[in-house]
Amino acid sequence: MTSANVFSSKGGLAYAELRRRITSGELAPGSRLSQYELAEEMGMSITPLREAIRRLASEDWVVMDAHRDVRVAPMSAFEARELLEVRFSLEPSATELAALRRTDREIAAMRAAADALLPVTRSWGEEAITAHRAFHRAIYAASHNNVMVRLLDDLWDKADRYRRIGLELPAGAEPRTIDLNQHHRILELVVAGEGAAAAGLVRSHIRNSLGAMVTDALEGRERAYHPIAGRSA
Repeated sequence: MTSANVFSSKGGLAYAELRRRITSGELAPGSRLSQYELAEEMGMSITPLREAIRRLASEDWVVMDAHRDVRVAPMSAFEARELLEVRFSLEPSATELAALRRTDREIAAMRAAADALLPVTRSWGEEAITAHRAFHRAIYAASHNNVMVRLLDDLWDKADRYRRIGLELPAGAEPRTIDLNQHHRILELVVAGEGAAAAGLVRSHIRNSLGAMVTDALEGRERAYHPIAGRSA
């Protein structure tokens, strides 16, 4: 293995670990990254860590300022709304394709993911978020459209940060049984090959999702903090 390959592989490891810490909330939004401490903790030099940080910055996971400080990207109502809009556009289409292209093995994976589902509420917490993500990924991965899958993977990584906020809102304590039941109905429609109906239910599911509630709540907070801007919008 060449030194260039070692450098690249260490940068990839640093990228994956930092992204994991950001998406899990271990590195909080807006927090400063101590690069030398992180490099030491990961057992590598500063160079591959900086490679990872540049890559994360290009994907809007971190923000680099003029003084070379690096911070985890903040969260905002604007980003939450953008993520929701993109999901509303892509995921129904991916689900419709999944209904046409799913294999027997993929159906088995979807059923296993559905069996593991829990209500995404405060009482179930991280376990529910992980199961929820796995179910939706099992569906859209069956679209066999690699571009869509990559885009949706990135979108879900970012959107899960907002779902974690949702667990702390009053709505995060609600049972959300309708939401849970919709997952099983989406699966039935995909297995039956009813793509248009599955896509329509996914749209309704997204409109009433915890992510949508979080977006509305964040927008309400920002209007309260900036009432003049809110009236002029």
